[in-house]
Amino acid sequence: MGTEIRIASPEDAPAACAVLRTSIEQCCVQDHKNAPQILDAWLGNKTAQNVASWIASPSNYTLVAERDGEIVGVALLTQAGKLSLCYVLPAVLHSGAGKALLAEVEAQARRWDISVLRLHSTASARAFYLRHGYLDAGKERSCYGVECDFFWKKLTPDAAPTDEQARKRYCGCGGQ
Repeated sequence: MGTEIRIASPEDAPAACAVLRTSIEQCCVQDHKNAPQILDAWLGNKTAQNVASWIASPSNYTLVAERDGEIVGVALLTQAGKLSLCYVLPAVLHSGAGKALLAEVEAQARRWDISVLRLHSTASARAFYLRHGYLDAGKERSCYGVECDFFWKKLTPDAAPTDEQARKRYCGCGGQ
């Protein structure tokens, strides 16, 4: 049962949207705690029409993960160097689908000459990003009312940051 990663097409929007909604509802309970106001805000823009527009945007790179012809994951990278989405269905958690999506997003970021990838992680996904070399730069509150971890990862082949550098918030200011 292998996972195929491919560029999303607008026709994938309904299935990709379903992945987003299911993953948020079922995999992110630690974050939303089943609070209706948080879930409603978080899911509010997760419509097939919006997902289709995200896929169609030339400044986004959107991927889907497929298993046996079914979309089981979705990821979205912006040209600004932000990983905006990386979600998988509960049934494929810890099976490599998320890792494969993340690897391809990082490869695309490098092709775009993005030197640092940034993201906001839920508590539910925190360990995933730590395992893949992302550095935790502190807490932030998302527009959905969920406390998130701000993560970043240097994609250039320079030396790994020191522990002190890892604890500092990445600001994009060149260390000035």
